[in-house]
Amino acid sequence: MRRPNILITGTPGVGKTTLGKEIALRTDLSYINVGDLAKEGSLYEGFDEEYQCPILDEDKVIDEMEDKMSNGGVIVDYHSCDFFPERWFDIVFVLRTENSFLYDRLESRGYKGKKLQDNIQCEIFQTIYEEAMSSYKEEIVHQLSSNTPEDMERNLDQIIQWIEEWMKDNN
Repeated sequence: MRRPNILITGTPGVGKTTLGKEIALRTDLSYINVGDLAKEGSLYEGFDEEYQCPILDEDKVIDEMEDKMSNGGVIVDYHSCDFFPERWFDIVFVLRTENSFLYDRLESRGYKGKKLQDNIQCEIFQTIYEEAMSSYKEEIVHQLSSNTPEDMERNLDQIIQWIEEWMKDNN
């Protein structure tokens, strides 16, 4: 039975991990957090002193994920999306959060200074959404509001309904 691959992307703090893990719990899809995968496999090419974080080796990540993605049934969670092969995904969800909510979430994670401001600006200027629109077919890219627990439940219901429809149409 064929199962879809889903990308959940957006600025850090918009709820990608919470949503992705919950979808995986409620479906038979597997979940990959690219940040965790990179950490476990040391898939880095250096360290960014300014942002105090490792620099992802995108080629190593692609190599690590290729077999899983070709089998289908994977939810991928990452804050960037332009380096993944277009063929991997059946649908892309870009989570969006209002700045007042996002600021508090990022600050509670210890983001400050330039790192905090750059991530807020990324959301203001729709950087991740535009990246998704230029990397994938327009018809598979969808924005979802992710401000409140009610938004999260609505998004869960909508995505699970989409998965069910996809399974009917493709099997």
